[in-house]
Amino acid sequence: MDSEYTDIIHRCFRCGWCKLPTTYQDFNCPAYLKYRFESFASGGRMWLIRAWINGEIEASERFNQILFSCVTCRNCVEACALPKIKDKLVDIFIAARQDLVDQGNIPPAVRDYLKAMTVNGNPYKMPQEQRGAWAEGLNIDRYEDQEYLFYAGDVGSYDELGMKMARSTARLLKSAGLSFGILAEEETSDGNDVRAAGEKGLADYLAQTNIETFNNKGVKKIITLSPHGYNAFRNEYPALGGQFEVYHYTQVLNSFLGDKIHTGRYEKKVAYHDPCYLGRWNQEYFAPRRILGSIPGLKLAEMDRNMNNALCCGGGGGNFFTDILGTGPDLSSRARVREALSTGAEVIAVACPQCYKMLDDAVKDEGVQDRIRVSDIAGIILESGMK
Repeated sequence: MDSEYTDIIHRCFRCGWCKLPTTYQDFNCPAYLKYRFESFASGGRMWLIRAWINGEIEASERFNQILFSCVTCRNCVEACALPKIKDKLVDIFIAARQDLVDQGNIPPAVRDYLKAMTVNGNPYKMPQEQRGAWAEGLNIDRYEDQEYLFYAGDVGSYDELGMKMARSTARLLKSAGLSFGILAEEETSDGNDVRAAGEKGLADYLAQTNIETFNNKGVKKIITLSPHGYNAFRNEYPALGGQFEVYHYTQVLNSFLGDKIHTGRYEKKVAYHDPCYLGRWNQEYFAPRRILGSIPGLKLAEMDRNMNNALCCGGGGGNFFTDILGTGPDLSSRARVREALSTGAEVIAVACPQCYKMLDDAVKDEGVQDRIRVSDIAGIILESGMK
């Protein structure tokens, strides 16, 4: 582990604030929310890593479960009282995972995820040739020299709800007259969750592959469907030589509303769920809200935990693919659905394909399909009846 981390890791004094939002209401750490052991909170995880580095404990199956249960939501970064270490908390957890990956000492689900990424280039074990199938029938051009590259990512390319979200977004971009193209089967995974899972070498390889492809095609501006890809392109790629203008699709749609995109009415109460990799990782809280707030008839409801205090859906850090947190009523995704219901909302609006799937499954698990549903922001605009 980096000496910078080992020099500060002992400074955590386990105050416990890391598992709370800054409003100190309820618990905001998905791993702690599920297991309710202090070892699964960031402070406990820091103490265990310290003991592991000092040789006081070994990397057991339980230790690995605790390390990989972190969903990298950065709630602990918001809540930590120690300014000199708070920004390093999630980096330390990822660095510890990297050491475990290098040792080949990881949970089977993580091993299978990383193997699928290595062998197939995607976690779904699907053929690369099907990566652009989501765009069939939309008459979207391949990227050549358009102004923007629209990047769908793994979930947008292969997951049913992710594909639906990619199609809705692409339709709106076309309606706005935006000059954009897609890579289809030439697209490579962004590597964000691979890096979060501790496989730095593979993440760097995926990033360098993308950077080479983007540069060869003359890509300057990128619109991402997922906040995870947005984070990777914006924050990880520059250090590897990838300098691009990167936008999340809500930022682009927000700039076109009222100008090139005119919504119809949407007579529903909507609660917006902040994705961690758009919000806490990249401080974009307002573009999605401006879009929803501009739709006539739509009543925007804020959940008690919102913006920098939002409760993560539980899919970050690779957990979307590894399912380390498992099932049960204490999952953060199910808690989030209950929180949305408490506002009287009929729809949970999402801006991330992983959140879409996690919360949609949670609605079903809670058995409240007749009371609330999940929709992505682009889908809501289309449902409103564009003018």
